[in-house]
Formats: sequence, C-alpha cells, structure tokens
Amino acid sequence: MSRILIAFLLVFTYTNSHAQINELGIFLGGSNYVGDVGPTSYIAPKDFGFGILYKWNRSKRHSYRISYTQGKISASDADSKVSGRKDRGYSFENSVKELSLALEFNFFDFDLHDSGPITTPYITTGVSLFRYDELYVLNGTTRTDDSRNAFGIPIIAGIKTRLTDSFILGFEVGARYTFTDNLDGSNPKNDQFKRLQFGNLNSNDWYVFSGITLTYTFGQNPCFCAE
Repeated sequence: MSRILIAFLLVFTYTNSHAQINELGIFLGGSNYVGDVGPTSYIAPKDFGFGILYKWNRSKRHSYRISYTQGKISASDADSKVSGRKDRGYSFENSVKELSLALEFNFFDFDLHDSGPITTPYITTGVSLFRYDELYVLNGTTRTDDSRNAFGIPIIAGIKTRLTDSFILGFEVGARYTFTDNLDGSNPKNDQFKRLQFGNLNSNDWYVFSGITLTYTFGQNPCFCAE
C-alpha cells in the first residue's frame, strides 16, 4: 500500500508542475465482486470503498486521471439465486488496493472558463494495478495463502457537475475486469492447491466501485482557444 501511495504522489508532483486546471479530491462509495461465489449482479455495492484521485484537464473534452482506491469485497453463496451455489455454501472476504492510470472523456464540453453550472456524462478507461490476497477453500473454509499483484482494466461511467467555481461533484460506477480468477479462492495459483479449484476456470473475476467523487480545482486556467 505504501509503495502505491508513493507512486501516486510522484505522478501528482510531476503533473502539477505543468500548469493546467488540476483537480484533487476523494472517492467514497461501495464495492462488490462478480465471479464464482455468491450473486452475479454487476452493480450491487455491499462493502465500503474509498480513494483519492487527481485529474489534469487537458481539454474541454478529456482529462488524464490517476487514482488510488481500496475496498473490501465479499460474497456468499447463501445470497445467490443459483441453486447449485446455494447448496454449495461457500463464502469469502478479500480486499483490493488499486492504483489506476486512465483517460476520462466528457460527452459535452466541460469548460471551466465558463461561469455558472456545468454538467456532463463521462466515461473513463485505462489500466489498473491492484493488490489482493490469494485464497483457497479447504473443507468449506476459505483461507489465505499469500498476497499478489494483478492488472485490471477499469470501465467507468459517470456524470459530474460543478457545484461552485472550485468544487466538482460526480457520481460514477466503475467495473474492473481483472487478469486473475482467484479473488474468491476458486482458482489458486499455488500448485499444491490446484485440486481445490472450482467454478468456471475460463472466466476471470470482476470487482466494482460505485459512489461519489468530490474534487477541488486549482492551478492556472488552460487556454482551449485553439480547439
């Protein structure tokens, strides 16, 4: 976690040295997981997630974005509508600590030179590096093996509005497709636990953060006149 935060601060320091409209703020919301245990709903926040984010507004239509987000993910077969999962009765808890680099695209012009309220939907994608616990299930009990890093692809959709000249409020839902199938203990990497695999081994896990962002704008206004 400390290494991720140091990387975040280094990138923030570099981008802040190039004067543009900057945004620095927080994310607060919920998290959920989609995989081989529990329900299969993609947007169903049940655990707490939070983070910090920085945006460099390159134009009225797009921004470069770096964020650090972490949260708990959990699921239980008892909450599933699939009879086979309910009969199996597995459950797990894990955590993700994520650093993301992404490009944010606004559907409408979001020109911070303009006075008054501004609102636009937006989409964001890029690449994420996250840390999680490797799990395995033995005799119906989920256990921790070690911690690993993995990559993911964030797919985020949201809407944001300027509250004042300095504050921007957003609401977003961000699904992460991950390059691991073991957030839930179904596909452990450790060879000695291979016999304990279960579920669909050809489908990787997802996790989702849903919530609000509140950012503070600062820095020199960029000139978008040439666009």
